Amino acid sequence: MARTKAAPIRREPSSEYTAGELKRTASGRVVEEENETVAEKVEREIADAVVVVTEPGKKEAGVVTLVVCVAGIYASFLTWAYLQEKLTTTTHGPNKERFKFSVFLLTIQSLFAGLGGLFFTWVSTPKGERMKSPVPNRGILAPLLLVAVTNALAAPFGYAALGHIDYITFILAKSCKLLPVMALHVTVFRKRYPLYKYLVVAAVTTGVAVFTLHSGSKKHKAGGGGNSGQTGWGMLLLGINLLFDGLTNSTQDYIFGVDRSYTGPQMMAANNLLSGALTGGYLLMSPWLVRTGVGRWFGMDVAGGGGELVAALEFLGRHPRVWRDVLGFAVCGCVGQVFICELFLS
Repeated sequence: MARTKAAPIRREPSSEYTAGELKRTASGRVVEEENETVAEKVEREIADAVVVVTEPGKKEAGVVTLVVCVAGIYASFLTWAYLQEKLTTTTHGPNKERFKFSVFLLTIQSLFAGLGGLFFTWVSTPKGERMKSPVPNRGILAPLLLVAVTNALAAPFGYAALGHIDYITFILAKSCKLLPVMALHVTVFRKRYPLYKYLVVAAVTTGVAVFTLHSGSKKHKAGGGGNSGQTGWGMLLLGINLLFDGLTNSTQDYIFGVDRSYTGPQMMAANNLLSGALTGGYLLMSPWLVRTGVGRWFGMDVAGGGGELVAALEFLGRHPRVWRDVLGFAVCGCVGQVFICELFLS
């Protein structure tokens, strides 16, 4: 039988290398993103998540880290709150002077936390890599400026509210911050949540509100009625404080969603340095601002027309021991932010 030469086999290039956009996943598989079905995508993401979590060398937030960070957050911010109340309520000297320079205090804390954020960014940078900038690109500069503005404005409104309402009411109302955060996410950033999250926020907010109102009604009866006008003004100031807090948190979430490589230490450094620059600029301009109509309406003149910066330094010159509480307040705020970044944002 005569041998016939078989036709050469034509080898088609694998579609794995020609069709669509290829991507090698964390689990080692090469997938084609264009032709991937929804079910395959979900299965791939689950597999990749398992690999990332169990991959050797990856940083895992274990039980020890969780306990240390939670304990650090509670210890630092409880001390921070104690020093805040001590600073604003303690009288000094024969004239019973009180420390009432909230913007000066916020500026000192922002500078400490900004430098702490830069140090934290440097420490968390892998060896051999370049330290990341707090503002890595122009795309997130505008949201970062918005965060700095709302963060800088929130604290003065909170301190002003404390002049008209008691500290317990202030703390309990601040516990309702979930409500403005969620509301701004839904209205401004068009984010949607599952039904159970709305129910959880509603339940927490309602419980806190009922507790606050019940406690307030007892004090109202015991105090013979109180000054409802002053309390109403304090609640309005507190509401503005909560609005700014909510806008700060929701904008930060937006930034992390837009730039996935942005880290907590970078946010800590950028937020505090920009806030410190804004409040520092206000302190330098306060002698002029207090003489304007806006300054008089908002009651910015806490220093008799001389400006808050000069008045704060003069007060600390007369009562140098207060420096210890001011610096302790700033250090506690910085350390608390570091623990938050380590636990939630790293």
